[in-house]
Amino acid sequence: MNSIVRRMSDDVAASSGDFRSAMRHLAGGVSVITVGRGSDISGMTVSSVSSLALDPASLLVSVNRSASSWPLLERERVFGINLLAADQLAIAERFAGKDGLKGAARFAGAEWRKRVSGVPLLIGALASIDCEVEDIIERHSHAIVIGRVLHLDVAPPAAALAYWQGGYVAVERDEDVLRLAALSVPDPRLARKG
Repeated sequence: MNSIVRRMSDDVAASSGDFRSAMRHLAGGVSVITVGRGSDISGMTVSSVSSLALDPASLLVSVNRSASSWPLLERERVFGINLLAADQLAIAERFAGKDGLKGAARFAGAEWRKRVSGVPLLIGALASIDCEVEDIIERHSHAIVIGRVLHLDVAPPAAALAYWQGGYVAVERDEDVLRLAALSVPDPRLARKG
């Protein structure tokens, strides 16, 4: 396998293009962040959700502060995280702004429910997590939002939607485990000696 290694001197920052290219190698689960209540709602597609702690249950998400949903999140200080299944690609694209819809119009065509915070949570998501903002750390163009989990709904296992190499991919445990097993080359050092 060939790879190109570039060393960056301490006084030269990586270009945004180089950084974007590097980060495309990192596969990330696709989620829709929902914010607001009543008719004043919005949301965005992200691949930057991560667990933070189990006790208390908390997570973090990185949000671009120029996103149309940011003012609602900052003001209301509650949000939903909806982990998308592979068959929810249309929802991911709608909340990413592919069709030009904004605000409440993005919620059309899917079923939503409300839990503790009152933000819309996607019915049929792999998991829908109702959160309140615990802290916001603003850095550069984005904010790291730390959320404390108020309630969660978990669906039965299904294929997940991921973002990798600039596109959406389905990740299905059983199918992908079989693919990896077929590609594996056994290590003779690990073989049982009989």
